[in-house]
Amino acid sequence: MSAHPRLSLNQATIKYASLPDALRVTADAGIGGIGLWREPVAELGLDESVRRVADSGLRVSSLCRGGFFTAEGEVRAAALDDNRRAIDETAALAAAGAAGSAAVLVLVAGGLPDGSRDLAGARDRVRDAIGALEAYARSAGVVLAVEPLHPMFAADRAVVSTLGQALDIAEQFDAASVGVVVDTYHVWWDPQLFAQVERAGRGDRIASYQVCDWITPLPADVLLGRGMMGDGHIDFGPVTRAVADAGYTGDIEVEIFNEQIWAAPASEVAERTARAFAAHVPAEPLAAVR
Repeated sequence: MSAHPRLSLNQATIKYASLPDALRVTADAGIGGIGLWREPVAELGLDESVRRVADSGLRVSSLCRGGFFTAEGEVRAAALDDNRRAIDETAALAAAGAAGSAAVLVLVAGGLPDGSRDLAGARDRVRDAIGALEAYARSAGVVLAVEPLHPMFAADRAVVSTLGQALDIAEQFDAASVGVVVDTYHVWWDPQLFAQVERAGRGDRIASYQVCDWITPLPADVLLGRGMMGDGHIDFGPVTRAVADAGYTGDIEVEIFNEQIWAAPASEVAERTARAFAAHVPAEPLAAVR
């Protein structure tokens, strides 16, 4: 079978598959791209991961994740060192991928430090950390992609909650090295979404576009409240067209955190993803947008 040519399967959607298995089921489902996560890469080792990616024939659409910049002191210094390693990993894996691979490192800002209520200060530390990393990323040919997360994650996971806030940070740096992620799950609710997508397009800031659905009722662990496209409340057509009109021409990742989906065989999930993407995400083929 052959999936939509711009579809990329983010590894989080098949969480329990090893990297070799993830590469295999993605290719077997006719999906041309894969979004990688650092933990499975570390489990296999970077050199072997690079070899497996090169042998797979798949494009690499991103590496998740860097970030977690809001701590102070030694914890912050350790986070910056870890992000430099993530930049190196991103560059190596993207170079190993097929033509069209993107050297994009997805950044999750980090939540409030223990005992803090200072959102503005935490966001300033995110900006400062990106400033400390930007030259290193630029020298490696890697784009740091700031991902805003839904406001319900502001306390513990990401103090950057809207696309506008992500752009406020990204626009302080060169667009060649700092961009943003548009993830439908996190931004679909935002009344400023389309204006901010247009703004991102004017600055050539969209480094990654990710899709999955918002399902209700939310589970007890709200992090796992993502669904397959068509199973929830998001209208993917207008958002996808806005992202295309903003000039984004890269892969479109499906990234789903959901226990029921994780429990299913990875090959079935990959095939279901391809079908749902074709049915619900009106993306133009690569040839039409490049």
